[in-house]
Amino acid sequence: MPETSALDRDSARTWIERWDRQQESSLPDREDRFTALIDAVAEGAGRPDPLVLDLGCGPGSLSVRLLDRIPDATVIGVDADPVTLALGKAAYEGAVPNLRFTDLDMRVDGWTAALNLDRPADVAVSTTALHWLIEPELRAMYAELATALKPGGLLLNGDHFQADEKEEPVLARLNNALREREDARRFPSGHGESWLGWWEAIAADPVLAGYAAERDRRRVDAGHHRSESTHLATHVGALKAAGFAEIGTLWQRGDTRLLCGVLPSATPR
Repeated sequence: MPETSALDRDSARTWIERWDRQQESSLPDREDRFTALIDAVAEGAGRPDPLVLDLGCGPGSLSVRLLDRIPDATVIGVDADPVTLALGKAAYEGAVPNLRFTDLDMRVDGWTAALNLDRPADVAVSTTALHWLIEPELRAMYAELATALKPGGLLLNGDHFQADEKEEPVLARLNNALREREDARRFPSGHGESWLGWWEAIAADPVLAGYAAERDRRRVDAGHHRSESTHLATHVGALKAAGFAEIGTLWQRGDTRLLCGVLPSATPR
């Protein structure tokens, strides 16, 4: 892989701004969801300086917003995507205090131990990322995550959570129809750069082409298409199996939700 130093800070931030724009094109409530999630961290962490794990952090869009709002927090971004990690490191490491990125694959057992935490994390957060894990990987990831969180710790996951077409065919159809209708109203002239277009541009950039090739080699998106991890019931079941005591939606617009899981508190002495 190329050295991160080959990517300068200004270029990295330009690419991240472009990333944010294409994300907002398909997720117009993205900033509202970020705001609700960070509100939940501020209210639910139980301390002004929480240790937060950002799972599937990408280039750090959520991490930097969280630290802007909660500057005494420490955020560890976890991802296995060499492209977005390179962008995040080049743009923010050394410039945004209390933020570090870690190249770890949450599909591999033992990833939490590799974080080398000096205390249990208060909160784990994620947005539009965990549906990339197929169901067995998601269940294993949540189970391992539970061991890295403090008693009473939170998991906050913002994503599209679809109804299961087999179990709830009418709800699934209506969810899709409402999203398509709202999309047509908000973007009558069509969208700007697409997710695929952004990745094609990355691969064509001489500085980033090596990272893109490494991403292909790692097959970080191997389980993304048609994954059952897009279903709300899959996440609820996996969180229950991992030992989370309370599971529910804190914020919602259509099928976009902020799902919260709460671990049991320590047993009083």
